[in-house]
Amino acid sequence: MDFLIFVISLAALIWGADVLVAQSEKIALRFRISEYVIGATLIALGTSLPEMAASIAASYNGKPEIAISNVIGSNILNITLVLATVFLIARHINPHRDFFAKDSSWALFPVLIFIVMAMNGSFSRFDGALLILLMGGYLLFLKQNGQEVLALEEHEIEEAEESSFSWIRTILLLLVGFVLVIVGAEFTVESASSIARSLGVSEWVIGIVMISMGTSMPELIVSIVAAGKGKADMAIGNIIGSNMANITVVLGGAALVKNMQLDMKPYLFDISVMIAATLMLVFITANRMYSKPAGISLLVLLALFLDHTLRSLGN
Repeated sequence: MDFLIFVISLAALIWGADVLVAQSEKIALRFRISEYVIGATLIALGTSLPEMAASIAASYNGKPEIAISNVIGSNILNITLVLATVFLIARHINPHRDFFAKDSSWALFPVLIFIVMAMNGSFSRFDGALLILLMGGYLLFLKQNGQEVLALEEHEIEEAEESSFSWIRTILLLLVGFVLVIVGAEFTVESASSIARSLGVSEWVIGIVMISMGTSMPELIVSIVAAGKGKADMAIGNIIGSNMANITVVLGGAALVKNMQLDMKPYLFDISVMIAATLMLVFITANRMYSKPAGISLLVLLALFLDHTLRSLGN
């Protein structure tokens, strides 16, 4: 039964992602908005809802370790798993946007601020408000610097102008897509956890690895679908925007709900991996290494992270 639920929920997740990408592309075509901006805002915030729900619930229930580790794990997986998968499956990636010049700092800023706050030993409501404010700064940056004209073929422009566009239909389909992605991810991780328990996998692995992978699944599916359709800007924008949202909106929201204490020592390796993954993202964008070798390099870092996680079970 769990396996059947897993298959159905995964199918819903994939279908919802396809709907999201299709409708987001229509908005981009209609209003000549950069696909990166759509991916970094609308899709990124939508696919970060599972992380937000999990971390806020954990904070409310007095479990700051789960709230914080979910953010750290999701950011690691977004880069090492999601971005690596995009690089490996996409036939050709040639983004219109210069990610290094315009966006790499927004992948690094929240990580650095996270470290400074963590060194203080806690995440207060004031810290949460500052993180939310940082997200506001990012959205303002996109508004001022993200007005890129889409590189469209002439027939695509004509089709976009001639086709009927309905806000009601588009918004309804976006909502359907978001619901399918989020609910699909929820049931996918729950059924996968049940399968794991039946196979005798420890609760620690289910909580730390499975939850992070489950909440990162919307980003994975949406980015794969976008990359498969040749929407590299949207796929990469989703990853950068999601990581930005994880630290600012997800962690900030969890801190606003309740002050969270953090002992940095148990998370030192995980935080180091998050920093390394972010620096690799900056290096990849700086050298435009949107290739399979770069994807393999990211998977190597993921393997090291998972190996350390599994080895820690014996301690």
